[in-house]
Amino acid sequence: MRIQVFARAPRPGETKTRLIPALGPAGAALLHERLIHRTLETARSAAPAEVELWCTPDMSDDFFTECARRYNVRLRLQAGGDLGARMHGALNDARGAGTHAVLAGTDCPALTADHLRRAMTWLDAGADLVLGPAEDGGYVLIGAGRAEAELFRDMPWGTDRVFVETCKRAEDLGLDVRCLEVLPDLDRPEDLDLERFPDLADPPRKPRGQSR
Repeated sequence: MRIQVFARAPRPGETKTRLIPALGPAGAALLHERLIHRTLETARSAAPAEVELWCTPDMSDDFFTECARRYNVRLRLQAGGDLGARMHGALNDARGAGTHAVLAGTDCPALTADHLRRAMTWLDAGADLVLGPAEDGGYVLIGAGRAEAELFRDMPWGTDRVFVETCKRAEDLGLDVRCLEVLPDLDRPEDLDLERFPDLADPPRKPRGQSR
């Protein structure tokens, strides 16, 4: 079993762009760094699964190298077209290796090792699809025994229709679906209730690459 963490390099102005009005480019990038660290820590604690960090736009960023060393994870490159194509490719990569995968983004600080273990247990028991729905209508986690391309093709990513549309397509395909409870994610200014996650709201350190 694999846990695949999808992450974008935390470069100011290029990541968490919807949070820039509230936090500024450097603040949004710093929050993204902390979310990646939190997700990798959670994934490692859900052992014995192999953990992979799937990177975009490339794997050369020093932050990714640091994560690989710190968490003993394998770096992989997100390849393909849109987000759906890249996710489908990653899940199929695991299937081609004769195993299943649970794929998670880094926007959900409420995701726990127990959530990941439950998803893996359902896949081991024969579920075709496992989803972790998000409060904003997307999902924070997907696990696939059958990674059908139709689940990802022409999906309205970034909208509140993603989870419902995915479930509808899964039903049309006759897939056995299991769902976790709805979890909050942190992607918009209105999501910034950091009192629930104080480790993400520590006094900020100097962002990478920023001089005095």
